[in-house]
Amino acid sequence: SMNHTTVVEFVLLGLTNSRHLEIILFLFLVIAYFLILLGNITVISITLVNHFLQTPMYYFLRNFALLEITFTSTFIPSTLYSLLTERKMISLPGCFLQMLLFFYLGTCTFFHVATMSFDRYVAICHPLHYTTIMNNRFCLQLVLACWAVSFLLMFPPTIMIVQLPFCGPNVMNHFYCDTSLLLQLSCTDTGFIEGLMLITLIIIIPGTLIVTTVSYGCIIITILHIPSSTGRKKAFSTCSAHLMVVMIFYSTCIYRYIRPEQRGGQDSDKVLSFFFSVVTQMLNPYIYSLRNNQVKKALKESMLRAFSSSLRQL
Repeated sequence: SMNHTTVVEFVLLGLTNSRHLEIILFLFLVIAYFLILLGNITVISITLVNHFLQTPMYYFLRNFALLEITFTSTFIPSTLYSLLTERKMISLPGCFLQMLLFFYLGTCTFFHVATMSFDRYVAICHPLHYTTIMNNRFCLQLVLACWAVSFLLMFPPTIMIVQLPFCGPNVMNHFYCDTSLLLQLSCTDTGFIEGLMLITLIIIIPGTLIVTTVSYGCIIITILHIPSSTGRKKAFSTCSAHLMVVMIFYSTCIYRYIRPEQRGGQDSDKVLSFFFSVVTQMLNPYIYSLRNNQVKKALKESMLRAFSSSLRQL
C-alpha cells in the first residue's frame, strides 16, 4: 500500500574509500586467506592421516579447521572481488545468504571454542577419566550439538530479517552484509527483531565465554600445582597463546555486538569486524594446532615420506 521502490541490491562501501589503501588491503587479504586455507587444510589433512593424532583434541581441532575455512569463505572472496574490481554491489538474495551463513558459522565458532576449552579442561584437570569422558560418541555429540544449537539460535531472527521490506536507502558502511545494518535499512519497525537478536547474542557470546573462562581458570589452577618448573612453563606457554586469541576474538565481538547503542555503521565497527573475522581466524590454526609438538612431528614425518616417495619415482 506504500509507494516505495523495493530494493533489489545493496551497496557495500567496503573497508576504505582510498584506492591506494584498497590495493594494500587486497594484498593483505590475499595473504591472510591463503594462510587461513593453508593452515586449516594442513590441520585437517595431518590429523586425518596420522595415527597418533586420532584423539579427541585433534578431532575437535579438525572440525574447527573445517569451520574456519567455511566461515571465512562466506565473505573474503567477495571482499577480494570488490577490492579488485571496485564493484560494491551485492544482490538482495546474495546479501541475505551471506548474512545467514556469516552469523550461523560465526555462532558455531563460539560453541566450538567453548567445546575445545572443555576438552582441554578434562584432559588436564581429570587426566585419569579423560578417555572415559571424552569417548568417540560423546565427542560426536558435542560437535553435532554445536552445529544444531547454533542453527536453532540463529535461524528464527535471520528468517524474520529476510522477510523484512527494504525500500531504500540501500548503502551499508561495511564489507559484508551485517545484521544490525540490514535492520537499519528496513522500512518497517524492527524493534522486536533487534531485541531478539540482542538476547540471542547475549546467550551465545557471554554464555560460551563463561564456559571458556571457567575451563581455562581451572586449567591454570591445575598448572600451578605442577611440581616441575619446565612443565609449568610449557603448559603456560600453550595456555597463554590460546587465551590471547580467545581474548581478541571475544572482546572485539562483545564490543561490536553487545555494547549499548551498537547499531553500527561507523568505521570503527569495520575495524573490529576485521579483527575477529580475519585476524583471529588467520592466527587460530597456528596457535591451536601447528605450534603443537605432536603436529610438528607428524608434519615432518609426512614431508619426509613425500620426499622419499618423490626420489623413488625419479
